[in-house]
Amino acid sequence: MQETILILDFGSQYTQLIARRVRELNVYCEIHPFNKIPEITSSIKGVILSGSPFSVRASDAPNPDLSAFKNKLPLLGVCYGAQLMAHKFGGEVLKSEHREYGRANLSFVKADNELFKGVSNNSQVWMSHADTITKIPDNYEIISSTKDVKFAGYQVKGEQTYGIQFHPEVYHSTEGAVLLKNFVVKICGCKQDWTPDSFVETTVKELQQKIGNDKVVLGLSGGVDSSVAAVLLHKAIGKNLYCIFVDNGLLRKNEFESVLDSYKHMGLNVKGVNAKDRFYAELAGISDPEKKRKAIGKVFIDVFDDESKRIEDVKWLGQGTIYPDVIESVSVKGPSATIKSHHNVGGLPDFMKLKIVEPLNTLFKDEVRRVGKTLQIDDAILGRHPFPGPGLAIRILGDITAEKVRILQEVDSIFIDNLKSADLYKDVWQAGAIFLPVQSVGVMGDERTYENAVALRAVTSTDGMTADWCHLPYEFLGKVSNEIINKVKGINRVVYDISSKPPATIEWE
Repeated sequence: MQETILILDFGSQYTQLIARRVRELNVYCEIHPFNKIPEITSSIKGVILSGSPFSVRASDAPNPDLSAFKNKLPLLGVCYGAQLMAHKFGGEVLKSEHREYGRANLSFVKADNELFKGVSNNSQVWMSHADTITKIPDNYEIISSTKDVKFAGYQVKGEQTYGIQFHPEVYHSTEGAVLLKNFVVKICGCKQDWTPDSFVETTVKELQQKIGNDKVVLGLSGGVDSSVAAVLLHKAIGKNLYCIFVDNGLLRKNEFESVLDSYKHMGLNVKGVNAKDRFYAELAGISDPEKKRKAIGKVFIDVFDDESKRIEDVKWLGQGTIYPDVIESVSVKGPSATIKSHHNVGGLPDFMKLKIVEPLNTLFKDEVRRVGKTLQIDDAILGRHPFPGPGLAIRILGDITAEKVRILQEVDSIFIDNLKSADLYKDVWQAGAIFLPVQSVGVMGDERTYENAVALRAVTSTDGMTADWCHLPYEFLGKVSNEIINKVKGINRVVYDISSKPPATIEWE
């Protein structure tokens, strides 16, 4: 079984970063909500408790039973996790005299402690907490401090149980990677053998065992995720994979034809289905983003149901679901805190008698690309920017019409083509245009115009969980704006989105 580090999520904005850092060590890990702790099997080599926006002193604070793994497996509490263990077992946590947020330096490090080996005195760390540990239980010992935080790190005597008040997973903790490697590799004893090659080998075997000689139908989008999922499935079950590429009328300009052509060269069995009219009919008059997503999901399922019935004895629906989809759709606070629903998370309606197979649902986006490289998928597909499942529907604010789609396709095409010709495309993680539900006054020639505005969006990111707006050159933006306004009838104003995630999301809907 695959060695695993279990990360319990208490709602911190940094939980996914902990997972990223562990996986960068070629060690597999999983995030689970604190209130849904999985069975502790022999494959789990250690547990990390994340930070949290909660205070351990609050009556509704997360307070799970840790007995299944405390003093049985290596355990590391980060920020809230450290406070929880101190508070729970006889220490004291109080509100800080002043909020401890930002850079700090370790003034004391117990150099011979396994967790801090190789971490230097005065090492910079990142604090983010409103409470502080003011007393630790008698059987705890201090292993690090800062000028303002006496109990910046502790270990339970006689146990491989540790707590740290700072966040080693963030970039600003300059030796955080050393500390995490000490915990994951030295203390937990993980072998660092979780690589793209090993993932492909293991996943193909698992797919063969799971699916056997059954047939699988899979929806291709032209993007990285569905393409890698398709090739993995093809490697496992060959001709029993039936791929369907649906034109929902919400793709990029000329995308249906170009993507179909690229798949022909990959040996995949792909059928193109033109379902534009069905999607437009279902979306007519809908402006609410969630209702759009649900409507699109419904028609996709209807189309797949129709197409899968044409394939004799198909049993499975393959999907390109990736880990961020799963994480964002399952909140530690329950459905009320879900950021947005994902079109490929949440199961199928009862009438559709297909089982789901999701070969990528444990991977982050950059990991999917690395697996794709191992599978020797063309760079033209692996290097493509992410494109949302609902397509341009969630980049058109307000109701959807064929004319708005046409306009946005033209704008998007100009933006993306210019990024490529200026050799900027690879520097951007995701880019696109948004059709705004506002009109503005303009002047073209000697005539007054009253036409639509579009926003351009370009971000840098690693996995889409956080993102920063891309600092594209002014000259480039000026050229693109000028070309859009001159060439796309119906647009007379272009703006550039300079919001980061968080607090904004990458897409506008």
